[in-house]
Amino acid sequence: MASEKEIPKEAGIDNSVAVLREGYLYGTNRAQAFQSDLFKTRLLGQEAICIRGEEAAELFYDNEKFKRAGAAPKRVLKTLFGKGGVQALDGEAHHHRKAMFMSLMSKETLEDIRAIASKQWERAAQRWQNQSKVVLYEEAQEVMCRTAFEWAGIPVEEDEVKDKAEWFRAMIEAPAAIGPAHWKGRRSRGKAESWVKELVEDVRTGKRQAAEGKTLHTMSFHRELNGEWMDAQTAAVEIINILRPIVAISIYICFTALAVHQHPQEREKLGSDEEKLQHFVQEVRRFYPFFPFVPARPIKDFTWNGYPFKKGTLVLLDLYGTNHHPKLWDNPEQFRPYRFATWNKSPFAFIPQGGGDRNVGHRCAGEWITIEIMKESLDFLVNRIDYTVPEQDLRFQFNEMPALPHSHFVMTNVRFQ
Repeated sequence: MASEKEIPKEAGIDNSVAVLREGYLYGTNRAQAFQSDLFKTRLLGQEAICIRGEEAAELFYDNEKFKRAGAAPKRVLKTLFGKGGVQALDGEAHHHRKAMFMSLMSKETLEDIRAIASKQWERAAQRWQNQSKVVLYEEAQEVMCRTAFEWAGIPVEEDEVKDKAEWFRAMIEAPAAIGPAHWKGRRSRGKAESWVKELVEDVRTGKRQAAEGKTLHTMSFHRELNGEWMDAQTAAVEIINILRPIVAISIYICFTALAVHQHPQEREKLGSDEEKLQHFVQEVRRFYPFFPFVPARPIKDFTWNGYPFKKGTLVLLDLYGTNHHPKLWDNPEQFRPYRFATWNKSPFAFIPQGGGDRNVGHRCAGEWITIEIMKESLDFLVNRIDYTVPEQDLRFQFNEMPALPHSHFVMTNVRFQ
């Protein structure tokens, strides 16, 4: 019997501060130092194994070896995911809940959300023409919020949109934040859950009507494996797990604008060609930082490539590191949209929103929503408005999560074509 290999180990009693200091590059820096795609460390007082790469991702998404329950830190559950959400389920319960999400992701509903996003961008552009400057990140959050509410069948008054967009922004920015920003995210989640829970209860009692096929209706009347309706609190969590990721696309939109600005030679190739638009947004998703890691825990002891994994150990898959792995991507630190013209479509090499089977696995159910909205947003920026990019601080830092251009991308002299 072959002996087990020792996993390279980072020194230190706890290296959580290093994660905050290095952010998205934490895994890559150590993988390069150890010359290994896996290493041990200690984070938040417990042993953890960090892994990256295509083979590692395929291992990570093997549901016979890993579970999600109990893997995500409490600060993530209380801000980003919510308690009882699909991200923390396993086995049959996960498959059943995921099927509910995927029922909302038909070709027709994707076309619908793209049309809604197009309409909301046009409305925003009409308003921008009368403004001295536009801060794209903040404006994109409102556009995405309006798009998400309309598509999901969530009623909201016009004067409430800004406040609710701020709730989602606080949730998105809270998981890695310390102090007031983190607690703001927790409070915002509490407000959002209370609001959506009341909507669900009103729909169930007939006090409020909800259109069939829309998120509000589907999740209000979803039945769990026991045949009972999903409890109203969990339904609220899952509805937010539709709304929040759509609002989070504003991060990608900000980076899309940055890429258009900094790579004019790639912009010139786009036109309105759907395939080229898709290649461009896929490279935005690969190149720029979005979500750093995803957690899981082994269900049992096993050995992989000679390395031992013990039951219950925290395992982190490095998303950013995999999307920049030099063995998977030629010149990974260069922005090259055309690489996706010949991409082999591996579900484990390109994982900005998780990997594996989107239909039954833990890959993000709304990934195609992200792609469709990003294509529409790119077409809007390139073909439907003119604008000036004034001097500003467009740098972003990898130890800020989420990372964003410091100026949030300012535009002036906006004109709608």
